[in-house]
Amino acid sequence: MKKIGVLTSGGDAPGMNAAIRAVVRTAVYKGMQVYGIRRGFNGLINGEIDYMDVKSVGEILHRGGTILNTARSEQFKTEEGMKKAINVLKVFGIEGLVVIGGDGSFRGAYDLSQRGIPTVGIPGTIDNDIPCTELTIGFDTAVNTVLEAISKIRDTVASHERTNIIEVMGRHAGDIAIYTGLAGGAEGIIIPEMPLDIDNLCKRIIQGRHRGKTSSIIILAEGAGKAVELERIIEEKTGMETRATVLGYIQRGGCPTAADIILASRMGYHAVELLEKNIGNRVVCIRGNKIMDEDIKEALSMPRTFNKELYDLAQVLSI
Repeated sequence: MKKIGVLTSGGDAPGMNAAIRAVVRTAVYKGMQVYGIRRGFNGLINGEIDYMDVKSVGEILHRGGTILNTARSEQFKTEEGMKKAINVLKVFGIEGLVVIGGDGSFRGAYDLSQRGIPTVGIPGTIDNDIPCTELTIGFDTAVNTVLEAISKIRDTVASHERTNIIEVMGRHAGDIAIYTGLAGGAEGIIIPEMPLDIDNLCKRIIQGRHRGKTSSIIILAEGAGKAVELERIIEEKTGMETRATVLGYIQRGGCPTAADIILASRMGYHAVELLEKNIGNRVVCIRGNKIMDEDIKEALSMPRTFNKELYDLAQVLSI
């Protein structure tokens, strides 16, 4: 394989640029040509494709977001859109494709692979919700961003003797909430994977107050409810002034951590190695600190689990 393409799709995540850089530089090192496809599958359909070389990815290692931009494409989900995309790849002579994104992006990668275009997926999403890999690119950065916010919010709630509910991202996965709740010393963690016992949560807040604790931090995963709704319920049940903070897209931005840069670089390198051997229909993943790959269809069908051990530990330490 001598010509490959790379695109980013779906939500952006810190470390995507590091993955793009690794793909481009590894391919150039191996004597391959690389084409950057802008705005995801939508850009592929529209032929938004540029040749990339070593200089194209200079000074992007520590930048957040994605220099290739990203978008979601409803047209790509249709047979007509798929045919247009494949035709564009053939016109440019692109023989294989690296897709950086989440599960929706991988479904597009699978469809291309089934139509004869070797495609390799790299998990780039802050949600850490791809079952085949222990970590996704952007997750570590998002966790550290939330921890910084918790530190600042705790100063305020302690000063005003309040309870604060911090709503974090993650779609239907509670990993960001679990990791930040444990590392940030939260008094409560609410995730979609576990049923919420609101009375028990309020009881813990009241018991903490009786021990002299005048403020509390509750971490709420967005898939488990809304912070503004929980604010009212907790204030009514505890009689303690309560506020809600929704962190939103701040969690997606910023300079990636060293852990995310290294993970992205390793995954980008592995993806190019697969395409060099004309191997497609794979998702790159990490397990036990070892980079490996899985069949896309199998990866998408794997049941998602969460780290209940960490969740239980956080519950014990938050008394």
